[in-house]
Amino acid sequence: MPEARLEEVLSFIGANVRRIRLKRGMTQQELANAAGIALGFLQKVERAKTNVGVAVLVRLADVLGVPPGVLFRPRELPQVKRGRPKKTAQ
Repeated sequence: MPEARLEEVLSFIGANVRRIRLKRGMTQQELANAAGIALGFLQKVERAKTNVGVAVLVRLADVLGVPPGVLFRPRELPQVKRGRPKKTAQ
């Protein structure tokens, strides 16, 4: 598999995991805990910076409540916003 194609598919997976996680109102920590993976690994998955095994894909899909194939749908990774989110006034 050419490297560019692999990067494209990993970006689809990362974008879909992030999009569905946010739609479900989950934090990265909550999803990582529920899927039994390390937070740092999930962060790399969402940024398309690591390869993902089938077992992890299935666990993420199950926790997110979607069929694993949904994670492969074409989507674009959002722009990365550096730093911590700003605190909202209370």
